[in-house]
Amino acid sequence: MSVWPTRRLGDLTDVLSGFAFDSEEFSDTEGVPLVRIRDVLPGRTSTYFKGSFDPRYLIGDGDILIGMDGEFNRARWRGGNSLLNQRVCRIGSSSQDLNDSYLFHFLPAALKAIEDVTPFVTVKHLSVKQIRDIAIPLPPLPEQRRIAAILDKADALRAKRRAALAQLDTLTQSIFLDMFGDPATNPKGWPKASLEELFEIARGGSPRPIDDYITDDPDGINWIMIGDTVEGGKYITSTRKRIRPEGARRSRAVKPGDFLLTNSMSFGRPYIMRTSGCIHDGWLVLSPRRGDVEPNYFYALLGTQAVYAEFARRAPGATVKNLNIDLVRGVTVPVPPLPTQENFAAIVASIEGWGSTFNRSLTEFDSLFTSLQHHAFRGEL
Repeated sequence: MSVWPTRRLGDLTDVLSGFAFDSEEFSDTEGVPLVRIRDVLPGRTSTYFKGSFDPRYLIGDGDILIGMDGEFNRARWRGGNSLLNQRVCRIGSSSQDLNDSYLFHFLPAALKAIEDVTPFVTVKHLSVKQIRDIAIPLPPLPEQRRIAAILDKADALRAKRRAALAQLDTLTQSIFLDMFGDPATNPKGWPKASLEELFEIARGGSPRPIDDYITDDPDGINWIMIGDTVEGGKYITSTRKRIRPEGARRSRAVKPGDFLLTNSMSFGRPYIMRTSGCIHDGWLVLSPRRGDVEPNYFYALLGTQAVYAEFARRAPGATVKNLNIDLVRGVTVPVPPLPTQENFAAIVASIEGWGSTFNRSLTEFDSLFTSLQHHAFRGEL
């Protein structure tokens, strides 16, 4: 193992914190693209800013961004020249002693270490000072480049697996539209029903201060957070935290087969429950009332652009959209006969079989990549 000197990131990098742009000037269609915290991982945004701005808050493709609330994610920006909003920062090397790609690969483990020890009531917060105080091992520049090149290649393999999974998801959506048509126009004339007729709809609840109710007891009740979802995933099968019974009574119970919808972050994104527990107030739960609710059909339906657009049209908030029970209740959707829904489910099961194979492979790649990173920054690569 090589022993390299360590330096503070604050001595080697420039960190630019985003600006609190006026939300009254946000737009869905015009202005300069605006990077919000939810846009860090996707690398793109659908929000624009119409007002005047200081050009020093402009970022470009390839810039390293860090989300400073919730999970402290880092990613490279891919959405072109854009403005940096509050609670997102840009970091880049300002020293000839630090390679930018080496920094990029080093950051996840360092940020995760901070996240793991950061107390929170509802959402964890990261400060610029904490970022600047991170100590980074600093081998000679040629060694940094060598390490970054190896990790770049390994990460590219993971990206190919993710792309394959995304293609399977696209295939499912195409089959849905071919079998059932666009829900917005319902060209096949399926019977329709409101979501209120199909589901009991409720919002989660968060007892406060939440830390008083979280427990390490494995017999505690599953406490389902947005962070328990997998990007691009369909099911919620496990949770990272447990909650005491008295906290659960102040929340909302959910069970396998229920649907969850994100209330604001990743607005309206559906998930299917495969475990029981209770949910915080970032979720809405839809519990089936009728026997003609086939989970795979309704998961695909709730994830269509047509349903998303209807949620967005009805949702309060000009910039940060939020679901509420009343607006979800009023949405009307096509309900094909149950055998037709079940035929679709059989096709989905076949596709998901392929997806499971890809997921297992991706999990192995992720584990190997994490191990590779660990060894790389210990001088063992």
